[in-house]
Amino acid sequence: QVQLVESGGGLVQAGGSLRLSCAASGSIFSINAMGWYRQAPGKQRELVASITSLGSTNYADSVKGRFTIARDNAKNTMYLQMNSLKPEDTAVYYCNADLRLRISAPPIDYWGQGTQVTVSS
Repeated sequence: QVQLVESGGGLVQAGGSLRLSCAASGSIFSINAMGWYRQAPGKQRELVASITSLGSTNYADSVKGRFTIARDNAKNTMYLQMNSLKPEDTAVYYCNADLRLRISAPPIDYWGQGTQVTVSS
């Protein structure tokens, strides 16, 4: 069974920092792109940042200059460093991974359970 296990969410004051992690486990042949999504109450889920297996990154305009995405391919782990947090960043953050279980299998998207990030003013 493939699992995405997230950690690092919590409550922080505006201007503070948090570091989220997402570890993929199970029988995995390869992981292609990975990304962080978030969903605030009453809003649509949106892409926060993504990273390819070779390290190319993309960020939502709202987090550029404040958030940094990274991955450790040897550990199948992805990170999101969040600095200068704002109340508008409050949301449930979800880990996503595009991966193959074996070389002959098509790539499939997997999701983590979500972790709450709350930024107080």
